[in-house]
Amino acid sequence: MSGLKRTPLYEMHIKYGGMMVDFGGWELPVRYKGKGDLEEHKAVRERVGLFDVSHMGEIRVKGQEALKFIDHLVTNDISKAAENQVTYAFMCYPEGGVVDDLLVYKLSDEEYFLVVNASNADKDYEWISQQAKGFNVVVANESPDWAEIAVQGPRAQELLQRLTDYNLDDLHFFYCKDKVRVDGAECLISRTGYTGEDGFEVYMRPEDAVNLWESMMKAGEDFGVSPCGLGSRDSLRFEACLPLYGHELSRDITPLEASLGFFVKLDKAEFIGRQALAAQKAKGLARRMVGVELIDRGIPRNGYKLLSPEGAEIGWVTSGLPSPTLGKFLAMAQVAIDYAKAGTEIAVSIRDKACKAVVVKTPFYKKAYKKD
Repeated sequence: MSGLKRTPLYEMHIKYGGMMVDFGGWELPVRYKGKGDLEEHKAVRERVGLFDVSHMGEIRVKGQEALKFIDHLVTNDISKAAENQVTYAFMCYPEGGVVDDLLVYKLSDEEYFLVVNASNADKDYEWISQQAKGFNVVVANESPDWAEIAVQGPRAQELLQRLTDYNLDDLHFFYCKDKVRVDGAECLISRTGYTGEDGFEVYMRPEDAVNLWESMMKAGEDFGVSPCGLGSRDSLRFEACLPLYGHELSRDITPLEASLGFFVKLDKAEFIGRQALAAQKAKGLARRMVGVELIDRGIPRNGYKLLSPEGAEIGWVTSGLPSPTLGKFLAMAQVAIDYAKAGTEIAVSIRDKACKAVVVKTPFYKKAYKKD
């Protein structure tokens, strides 16, 4: 797979038996030999798993008008965020579609650390730089300067606490702490993740990544820590109904249509896309994201059509998998609003066969985050 980008942890993946694939131009492990997606999934639900997410993009915004600019850039209300709070939000096009979903780390009123999707990192940097014109801010693409390990699962705190003197009980859900020593390396850590479990995302210098990965593997050895690949990352986020850009969100799917309106604050000051989203809400949605459970046997893959009981096309699957935790065949899907109520009987077209299904509530898996 020549020509693909590699993270600083590439050699660790090879050492632990990572089965490498092309993921948006990055050479990353889909799973590890001798384990498999189901075992890695179970490790995170029951114990703890490690993910290399160093391919994610990091963009820093600094300056006297940083708060004003970030609030103009994203849908959520950053003015209400406390120092060191992390906020989930969207960057939208003027038409209301999504440039990307991201995490906004508020380090101070004049400094923000944005974590964006790997596949969109270059596009996002260009978008943010263009929108920053006219604001007294400096935008820097720091993606090459960071490696990142996600420590996820009910024993994540126990593992990470063995490597730091910082009391992790003090780090609340969706907050961060900069300049924390983890096994001697200076890190930025946040109580965030993409699995539906309690956990942490640890940002470090690339040269510290290998040592920290090995230290984490050793620190969790006695309770079965597992390296985890892209396969289990997808099934874990899917069960928790966490969106994936290009599936649940895109230029053609607004946050309101993705049933993520909670993160769109239409009552705050003007932001990019606000007028379009306000108009969409006022008019009423024509479609929205729902959960779907198959009654007939079959796997509802991305792009499969949804049908009414009469056979009319009413939507499509955005993500679908057999749920390892629940033992059901489930999907996230865009469906016409008349069919969006839980309990509505529909069908999924699988290999030209209309498989019976029903609209269900989301998330499929109750998120096990640490609440304060």
